[in-house]
Amino acid sequence: MKRLGLVVLALAGVLILAAAAAYAWLRTSLPVLDGELRAQGLEAPVRIVRDAEGVPHIFAANARDGWFAMGYVHAQDRLWQMEFQRRVAGGRLSEFLGEKAFETDVLFRTLGIAEMAHRIVQRLDAGTRANLEAYAAGVNAELASGRTLPVEFQAFRIRPEAWKPEDSVAWLLVMAWDLSSNWKLELARLRFTQALGEARAAQFMPDYPGERTPPWPDLKALYAELRPQADALLALGPPVEGGVGSNSWVVSGAHTESGRPLLANDPHLGLQAPALWYFAHVATPKGNVVGGTLPGVPFVVLGHNDFVAWSMTTTNGDTQDLFIEKLAPGDGESYVTPTGSAKFEVRDEAIRVGSETRHVRIRSTRHGPVLSDAVRAIGAASPAGHVLSLQWTALTETNATARAGFELDAAASHAEVIAALRDFQAPQQNVVFAERDGRIGFVAPGLVPVRRDDNEAMGRVPVPGWDAKYDWQGLLPFEELPAVMDPASGRIVTANNKITPPGYKPFISFDWFPPYRADRIEALLDGQPLHTLDSFARIQADSVSFLAAATLPFARAAKPLSDEGRVLQARVAAWNGDMAADSQAALAFAAWYRELTRLVYADELGPLFRESWDMRATFMLKVLKGEDGLDAWCDNVTTPAHETCAYLASQAFDLAAEHLDRRYRHGDSLQWGDVHVAAGDHRPFGFVPVLDRLFNVDVATPGDAFSVNVGQYFIRDPDRPFADRHGPSLRAIYDLADLDRSRFMHSTGQSGNVLSPWYSNFAERWARVEYITIPTRPSSIAAAHTLALHP
Repeated sequence: MKRLGLVVLALAGVLILAAAAAYAWLRTSLPVLDGELRAQGLEAPVRIVRDAEGVPHIFAANARDGWFAMGYVHAQDRLWQMEFQRRVAGGRLSEFLGEKAFETDVLFRTLGIAEMAHRIVQRLDAGTRANLEAYAAGVNAELASGRTLPVEFQAFRIRPEAWKPEDSVAWLLVMAWDLSSNWKLELARLRFTQALGEARAAQFMPDYPGERTPPWPDLKALYAELRPQADALLALGPPVEGGVGSNSWVVSGAHTESGRPLLANDPHLGLQAPALWYFAHVATPKGNVVGGTLPGVPFVVLGHNDFVAWSMTTTNGDTQDLFIEKLAPGDGESYVTPTGSAKFEVRDEAIRVGSETRHVRIRSTRHGPVLSDAVRAIGAASPAGHVLSLQWTALTETNATARAGFELDAAASHAEVIAALRDFQAPQQNVVFAERDGRIGFVAPGLVPVRRDDNEAMGRVPVPGWDAKYDWQGLLPFEELPAVMDPASGRIVTANNKITPPGYKPFISFDWFPPYRADRIEALLDGQPLHTLDSFARIQADSVSFLAAATLPFARAAKPLSDEGRVLQARVAAWNGDMAADSQAALAFAAWYRELTRLVYADELGPLFRESWDMRATFMLKVLKGEDGLDAWCDNVTTPAHETCAYLASQAFDLAAEHLDRRYRHGDSLQWGDVHVAAGDHRPFGFVPVLDRLFNVDVATPGDAFSVNVGQYFIRDPDRPFADRHGPSLRAIYDLADLDRSRFMHSTGQSGNVLSPWYSNFAERWARVEYITIPTRPSSIAAAHTLALHP
């Protein structure tokens, strides 16, 4: 036994030594931050000063070397993220993730993102192309440094290829795809129509609050040529709501203590580890630019220079249309157009799935790529003899959004901001900006299609591709896009709400998000005569939920039958709707509302319910208030004797108490933040048991989808229905009285290397709505590391 014990101890010692050696080796994957290095491709020396937060301050002799150094620091800190994103864009995930990524790869190959990016780069002006090439050279210089690759590369035995300008443009296209989801809403309208009928489907996807849009088209007439196969088309999906967008607001100097504008921005995107954003400061003899960059893309996307600050929120412009294309009779290689038949453009794509290579045949029409070839569910449900194609404004080789990014970074006035935005083509964004000299403004740049007046669909459902009346009639001129300069109110607010003024004629969209966040921001701005950085920070931290406040009267009036249900209801009795992380009432409300939505519309949707289960605030408020007869949705077939919304509201507390008791231990002491945890999942280790604990960045957060401080959760998630999936990926407040006082924060940390002290150092402060500053004056920068790069 003694000998056995010695053997066990020896083996344990060997394992500990091996683990220590592996850890020591992996630490060599951390970048060199101090000293002097040679970097092939530089024109002049560059100094990179990192502060205690890991933010690089790049001091370069010219703009080209500044973008080179940006590529260098991105590769130092976020190389795996850049590689993963490049493979998303190129449809190459299945090379190392295998079968589960194959359909994603087919979709992005079908969209032709990588090929389109290459064509865009070839068409760009020489200056923009040179900047992209300088950035790529910086990435490749760091790759050539000989540093050990981060652990993800080791695990998947991947060596990164040289970075190319088209890799940067491809990621811009992927971001545009992520922020352009009208095609999903078109399919959702069809699917709900099939399940509910046209009248009830229109109730389930209601108009923008306070407005009446034109009636949905008569689908039977629209698809007359497709009967009887149209039922298959109407079974398409996915019928889910899009993610909540972003906030921005600006006030002129008339509303600030400093007498200069203040501008706030918090774009809401999917949470991940590392964060989507990376802070950086570039200084050249022409000035400074500071703010949030996207690793893989050179320029500052959201930020300020010495003259102006700018922000972005998604417009929700309708920039996509789905077309039902009819195959030409007797010719499967052609489809019908208004003037006869035309051949599909066909190309072969070779996709490697592990060690296997698969060949995928991809078709395109005059409208765009055939999505029914790419998405199995769409292909299976498309009517016989028909396919679905997508037309999208981003898929054009004249896309100049990359040029707009560089021009925006260099803009020295509001006029130059507007000039830069002429080149911003996709996705359509609300750009709110402020000038150091006091002017404020807003433009919604982007390519927006013009549709004919007799097009009754107007982007709401897929349309026949062989009928000329549904063809786009060109693009809306820049001068006709929504815009305002120095409004009389002295402020501008955008929160993905309707941004077109009364009387505005061109069609932009029917798919605005409800104005709930915008209204709350307006009210908070009204609450203080003169604003400061601190008052803007309080607005960004506001976690009062419009939905909770609006539905509390119904929750308080409920009469639960169980003791547990009554205990849960008592928690919201004196609550004000603040979804604070330390609130038990917030959790009680969230659990109650989740069950209430199930009771209201699960029976009507039937098999469609599980994937369609969402908050649906505008619809639910109409139901509870009985507007337009929508309280008829409360005739729940499981409780035929109690066909009232009041009864369902009561029953929801009993069911919510059961759910919380079943799912969570110590339910009596649970707070909102215990379950509303930001799901900062690493890709892909965040989905692997044990590794997820090492790589994910999870932190308790406040808010919901209807508070200014957004924390969207997906109630249909069977495993983590309250996890915070979608929130303020970045926060910034710009002080035009002294731009160095501007405040910043994002959700994880500057590094994507799990061994770095900067991997998750922002997370807790981000959750508490705290900030850092990124000064541009050298005397104000607290240098923690200094690296000199020499040609």
